[in-house]
Amino acid sequence: MNRRRYLAALGITTGLTGCLGLGGNSGSTIRASAACTGNETGGCPPADVADGSAPPSTVDPSSFDTLDRNGTTISLVPIDVAYDWYTARAARFADARGQLSYQRSHVRGAVLSSVETPLGTVENWPTDDFIVTYCGCPHHLSSMRAETLIDAGYENVFALDEGFGEWHEREYPMNGQQVATRPPKRLIRGETAPADAGGDAWAWHDPTGQREAAPIAADGSYELQLHFSDVTDDSSIRVETPSYTVEQPLGDLTSDRVTPADARR
Repeated sequence: MNRRRYLAALGITTGLTGCLGLGGNSGSTIRASAACTGNETGGCPPADVADGSAPPSTVDPSSFDTLDRNGTTISLVPIDVAYDWYTARAARFADARGQLSYQRSHVRGAVLSSVETPLGTVENWPTDDFIVTYCGCPHHLSSMRAETLIDAGYENVFALDEGFGEWHEREYPMNGQQVATRPPKRLIRGETAPADAGGDAWAWHDPTGQREAAPIAADGSYELQLHFSDVTDDSSIRVETPSYTVEQPLGDLTSDRVTPADARR
């Protein structure tokens, strides 16, 4: 990121020596830059949600848990830190879910940036601003969006570790048509060929475009956590892995493990 701007956000003069940054010394501390002051281009928490009492907390992103996607390391920001950045208007927020989920409820101020779409609403954001992506799974779709942002040159991208469900449970600021309620979680467990390990399993509700994804483990197993709106046990859900596609009523998919044999019926 721009070193002068970064140091200014920290309140440090440029005469200091040594390295600062996300990959800095283990004893260093990092403060989120003030992403949403001045020229705002979307994804910013509204000004009226900021408590105004203090600048963003000093944190060390090198202490965050990480996950790997196709060789790209994704940092998982804890929700307490993300909320602190939010109230200080120090980060932009991008919702990696689908349009229906976003319309139902989303982090107030966040933009919709679904994983299957181009960068779109986020492509004009400064590449050195702090960006928090989130989904409901709790961080698979958000890590996909984070990966594309990092690969596109964005330098400070984090996926919300606990996901939007925890944000909703804490009643943090939200907008949407049905903020007061949250769809129940449905769990689809399945297995595919171990050769598919490292890939993704997907669940789709085609009439509404709702979808969810989960990583495939080394033994070929996967768990899809669905928070789909307006579906019942009779709703047809399509499950896709690199090896097979199954389409069955949701109640059948959640009652037993999904296997390649289901695709041959």
